[in-house]
This record gives sequence, C-alpha cells and structure tokens, in this order.
Amino acid sequence: MTIEIDSLNCSGCGNCAEICPGGLISLVDGKAAILRPEDCWGCAACLKECPDSLVSLRLPPALGGRGGFLKCRREAGRLLWLYFQGPGDGEPLVVDGEGREDGY
Repeated sequence: MTIEIDSLNCSGCGNCAEICPGGLISLVDGKAAILRPEDCWGCAACLKECPDSLVSLRLPPALGGRGGFLKCRREAGRLLWLYFQGPGDGEPLVVDGEGREDGY
C-alpha cells in the first residue's frame, strides 16, 4: 500500500508532512509530495490530517480482491472514510465511526 497526493490542488499546509511517522512526505515547491512511496506503511495518518481530502491510500487487489483507493473527509466533526474502486466510479462506501467518542 502507498499513498497518492493530489499535488496540483494541494494548499501546502504541511499537515500531512508533519504527521507522517516515516518522514516520507515533504513540501516541494509549496506542495505536498511523497518522497519514497515504496516505504509508505499505509498508516493513513496523512489522510486524516489533509483538510482538503487530497491524499488517497492506494489499496492493492490482494485486499478483498478489489483494489481501489481509500480517502478520508471531515464532516460535522467526524471523519468519513470513503472507498472507491476506481476514479469516477460513483458511489463510495461511507464508514463514519458513529458512536465513538474520538470520531475515528
């Protein structure tokens, strides 16, 4: 697993770079970039920290035989986890952590 960052739309806030436990994300020309994607642990910390939901966790086909990617979005103080099988495939699976005090 590794992450992908939509660097074109990145605001350069640096939240993802600060939270990455492996130090794999840096700001390059004011935009977030993953330096060594092959070293990504897939912890998803950066997904939760991006205020614009521009980080995706790429899931391999070996996970459930489907592959796809996972995104995270904040709404009404909660994190929504969105699973997409491919770009533009429409309806995501939303898991919102309802009932948990920490919202995760």
